[in-house]
Amino acid sequence: MGRAMDDEFSTISEMCSAFDVTPRTLRFYEAKELLFPKREGQKRLFTRSDRARLTLILQGKRFGFSLEEIRQLLNLYDIDDQQETQLCKTIDASRRHLAELERKRDELNDAIRDLKVQMDWMANRLTEIQQD
Repeated sequence: MGRAMDDEFSTISEMCSAFDVTPRTLRFYEAKELLFPKREGQKRLFTRSDRARLTLILQGKRFGFSLEEIRQLLNLYDIDDQQETQLCKTIDASRRHLAELERKRDELNDAIRDLKVQMDWMANRLTEIQQD
């Protein structure tokens, strides 16, 4: 029977299942110094901290942060200022990414509107051709 994700350590298969990622993804994040699993021989054991970091990594990627940005922000956690620096820098980066996401959304909305106009024109033109 598998352990619960609130246990002190999680195996690579438990992490893959819980976060819907592949072992290769976890090894990649480890190589990029984003995750720091404990080693027991060949076995990787992920800590609560690794699980929290992976949650933030996946959120960051979803929001358009680069892995380097994510790594830098995660590394600020260890500064002894009650996370003030980390939070300030994360808010600044988040504002930039939000502006970029909103710009992309607006571009998509414009493209959707233009495509609908073109489709309406084509449908009307086709109706004209078929009526002649």
